[in-house]
Amino acid sequence: MPEVLSVWVKAKKLRNAKWIICSKCLRYVNPKIYQDLEKEGIILEFCPEENGQLVYGKIASMIKSSRPRMIKIVTIEGSPHCFTLHAAVNEAVYILGERVDKEHYVVVDGEKIVRISPESIRVARYLSLVDKLIQQNKWILDELKKHSLEYLEAIKTKTAELE
Repeated sequence: MPEVLSVWVKAKKLRNAKWIICSKCLRYVNPKIYQDLEKEGIILEFCPEENGQLVYGKIASMIKSSRPRMIKIVTIEGSPHCFTLHAAVNEAVYILGERVDKEHYVVVDGEKIVRISPESIRVARYLSLVDKLIQQNKWILDELKKHSLEYLEAIKTKTAELE
């Protein structure tokens, strides 16, 4: 499958198409979800861990040049690297100042695809706001235990961060 950074921004296949920008590892994490997404539109893979922030300008250029009908972003929940792909698409749209239909999804625990709001991504960029939400909703930490090995290890070792 083509990667975001390796596709020409004006490729005919991209014009007025539905783009699925997804984590490069998704096809290994859950091949069934990946195969289902292939049926929906043009898959463009990206791994922020491999390529860093190069994607912001590239996605903006692709949108400006090829005018997608819609963009669907699908990443792995809990990956700090994957999170930046959602933020990159939001930022690219912001830079362009244009309306672009888009949907954001995460694959939870490698099993289930869940739609998330663009506001979730915006709030997640502001850790002081996330902290306020946690302070007001302590129950969310019990939910975190169900998904985060890092959090479970932090509890187990009683790191200074949790005290």
